[in-house]
Amino acid sequence: MIGKRMRHMSRYRNIAVALLRHGFEMVVEEIGFSQFLSFPQRLRVDKKEKDGKTIGERIRLVLEELGPTFVKLGQLASTRPDLIPEHIICELEKLQDQVPPFSFADVRRIIEEELGEELDHIFRSFEEAPLAAASIGQVHRAILHSGEKVAVKIQRPHIAAIMKTDLEILQDLAVLAERRLEWAAQYRLRDILDELSKSLRLELDYTVEARNAEKFSKQFQSDPTIYVPKVFWDYSTKKVLTMEYVEGIKLGELERLKQRGYNLKILAERLAKGMFQQIFMEGFFHGDPHPGNVLALPGDVIALIDFGMVGRITPEMKYYLSSFIIALMRQSTDGIMKAIGDMGLVPDGVNVSQLREDIEQLREKYYDIPLSQVSLGEAVQDLLHVAFRHSIRIPSDLTLLGKALLTVEGIVEKLDPDLSIIDMAEPFGRQLLKERMRPKNVAEMAWKRFSDYGELFVDLPKNIKELTKLMKQGRVRLEIGIPDLDFLLRKLDQISNRLSFSIVLLSFSIIMVGIIIGSSMGRQSTLLWKIPAIEIGFGVATMMFLWLLYSIFKSGRF
Repeated sequence: MIGKRMRHMSRYRNIAVALLRHGFEMVVEEIGFSQFLSFPQRLRVDKKEKDGKTIGERIRLVLEELGPTFVKLGQLASTRPDLIPEHIICELEKLQDQVPPFSFADVRRIIEEELGEELDHIFRSFEEAPLAAASIGQVHRAILHSGEKVAVKIQRPHIAAIMKTDLEILQDLAVLAERRLEWAAQYRLRDILDELSKSLRLELDYTVEARNAEKFSKQFQSDPTIYVPKVFWDYSTKKVLTMEYVEGIKLGELERLKQRGYNLKILAERLAKGMFQQIFMEGFFHGDPHPGNVLALPGDVIALIDFGMVGRITPEMKYYLSSFIIALMRQSTDGIMKAIGDMGLVPDGVNVSQLREDIEQLREKYYDIPLSQVSLGEAVQDLLHVAFRHSIRIPSDLTLLGKALLTVEGIVEKLDPDLSIIDMAEPFGRQLLKERMRPKNVAEMAWKRFSDYGELFVDLPKNIKELTKLMKQGRVRLEIGIPDLDFLLRKLDQISNRLSFSIVLLSFSIIMVGIIIGSSMGRQSTLLWKIPAIEIGFGVATMMFLWLLYSIFKSGRF
């Protein structure tokens, strides 16, 4: 790790300066980042950069200043409301993926290296000016020798190496942060970074995006209202992606759509129907359906583009998601808690009473509200916010689903404000419930659970044998956790003090009564001649009694 720090010293310094410039001096000091800065550099940093800005704004500015890797990670993090506070999510959603285009000479070189031929032999024509430029790559329009119009996405030069370096540095920083900052350990910063890094690395491989596009194409091959552009595999590699060029109008351009005579209501219905088909029927959905990635084609056909971010919903997750929605509609707190427990990873130390209280508030929010007025996206987001408050880890695909649903609902509302997206989802919901209650599926679920218990039963003798062996070796540790241990100890103190008080009082009474009765019956002086033993004993016992009372009351545990 020290060797890596030496190799990437300048990058560490850039990160430290950016953090200082935007008011994160404490973070720099706490994780030992100041070692990468010279004293003059610290003085040159303008501490006023943070004045009037929220922590979310300052985080966004740091990410934008540090470049593509940090911007992409911020954009991915904006899809995780179960891990990131809401006020920071709002700022991360504003991250702009706009960077200057790289030169056409680099475009030509990369294409020829990847495809093994000269550019002119591959394309009849190739536009030098890019259609769009982003942090990972840029898109150019071209025409194949067959006459087909294509969009060619070329990966930015050296971006893979740059991102690899940045991710190594971030892994190092996450380790340091978890060791020295309590909040970093609480939010499991390394786990978050690992998950986001995995998604980012997938975006660097364009063949993954090409395969995603083909999966969507198969989903809608019998539906003429949804169109997915064709992939040209002969002209595609990990760094070059060639797909059919689709000429359409973005769904966000409402005035253009109206001028061209598109039926906005039909477009809204088809978009919603297509999204629910992906989620509930196929379990494979477009993870970033913002207006720029959804086009309108002649005949009110919906075209989907850019398949770098996708989500997957397993049959089990669909089952639990439907359980959550059913419990929400039935106003069942226990049902909602069970669904959350089934869907996420609940930490051992979760405050069950507080979790139940938060779920009660969530239930009341949807109490007596007509189903047609419920936002599926908002309901999922509410679930994720509850999960965040209690450090419950939710599968990333489910968080992506919540964001995708909210995005689609926003587009649909602009296209047709009168359309209820829940009404569009109802047929798919009924189909999902039918699938859930189908005897074959019920039997499969029952068999799966039986198999799980069966494996547990089969492994039981082996596990008992291993446990016995550990017990003989004296290596078994027993830990008992009692949430109200302090309260219990206080009660035990009270009981023991009261018991001590009672025993001393009883002993004192018995002794004194015995001495007095013995003296009076024998009409004799005590053993010690002329010494008032009864009076002295009474005085000593009285002092002990008063001292004991004082000690008990002073402890406050009587």
